Amino acid sequence: MQTKQDNIGLVWFRNDLRTQDQAALKQALENHTSILALYCFDPRHFEDTIFGFKKTEKYRAKFLIETVQNLKKGLKDLNIELFVFYDRPEIKIPDLIKSYNIKGIYAQKEWTQEEKAVEDALVSNVGESVKLLTYYDQFLFHPDDIPLAFSQIPQVFTVFRKKLEKEASVRPEQITKATEAISDIRNDTEIPSLEDLGFESFETHPNSAFPFQGGEEAAEKRLQNYFFKTKKLGVYKKTRNGLVGTNYSSKFSAWLANGSISPRHIYWQIKAFEKEHFKNQSTYWLIFELIWRDYFKYISLKHGDTIFYLGGILNKNYSWRTNESDIKAWIEGRTSSDFVNANMIELAETGWMSNRGRQNVASYFAKDLELDWRIGAAYFESLLMDYDVHSNYGNWMYVSGVGNDPRDRKFNVKLQAERYDPQGKFQNLWLQKTLF
Repeated sequence: MQTKQDNIGLVWFRNDLRTQDQAALKQALENHTSILALYCFDPRHFEDTIFGFKKTEKYRAKFLIETVQNLKKGLKDLNIELFVFYDRPEIKIPDLIKSYNIKGIYAQKEWTQEEKAVEDALVSNVGESVKLLTYYDQFLFHPDDIPLAFSQIPQVFTVFRKKLEKEASVRPEQITKATEAISDIRNDTEIPSLEDLGFESFETHPNSAFPFQGGEEAAEKRLQNYFFKTKKLGVYKKTRNGLVGTNYSSKFSAWLANGSISPRHIYWQIKAFEKEHFKNQSTYWLIFELIWRDYFKYISLKHGDTIFYLGGILNKNYSWRTNESDIKAWIEGRTSSDFVNANMIELAETGWMSNRGRQNVASYFAKDLELDWRIGAAYFESLLMDYDVHSNYGNWMYVSGVGNDPRDRKFNVKLQAERYDPQGKFQNLWLQKTLF
């Protein structure tokens, strides 16, 4: 174990935008007397992708700004200064290292191609003088604690889930404490506005099912409300396929995606709820969904960049089309299915869509329209407030027949609408502008 040294460590925040139960921050605090922190709004995240969509649209950009504002406040309480730049991290981090004689860089471990490319560029620019130390910190079940090598991750989720539930355990949360403030520090960096990032300011849609703000405090407030105040956790399994309103599901996904809440914290709070109130299928089912989230991360670790390939992890060949008018009609909510249209309009207007909606519109895109599934995945990446690279591409492969669905199902969107929106409440909510 390293001893604490009289020097400065740098925590490079990416998709781990919280102060509590944060591995990189905890390790940096153990190894250094003082800490600096950095977050970069990477300009590449606001450029167009090869499919013509902006990589990050206004909804996630706004949520991210709110999250970083809250992170800065939380770090300040720990005597840690957060430097924020609208620039590439591999450019700004070497500048900070020189200015403050930083001895170590701490970050969450990432493994997908774009994140690794940034890491490689940073290591190249920094040289051997300062080490980049990375930690797996976005899992419920830590990779070191599961009874499987990445190469052994099962092709079927149920096999994975049962093995982890039987043979692995969830680590306790890590508590972060304040450190020594650095005197004579000058930080005149500013968190960019929506306008700085190329967007116009906007108001949250009044019908949004996700009207929440970004940040660790907002995530905790939601958890306390959903679990302990309203006890909605207790009916989660019954309501999770809902379509309208804020409480049909936990809505944790956006905070989980940028790391302003940890899955471990949610897990241990579920356990606290079960101890204090009751345990039932619903309390288990939220843990079940967290394991699904883990599964797609492990699939990504196993298969690498093939999750972005047209043939997916199965290397399957289908006759995919790229018909522009069909793609445009799907995006704008002008298909032959009112249920698909309502979901797509909700996404365009709010940056949110229910899990039930996502499965249906993705299946319709890939199986009914037979369009290149990667285009749909890229559109989701652009618009969704809770975009997570592993879940997004894992789910799109799944519904497109090139991923982890052993049955290669196709959703009947008409029957799905009749089952989950029998009175048409959801469809009427979002199609009202086109009904007259």
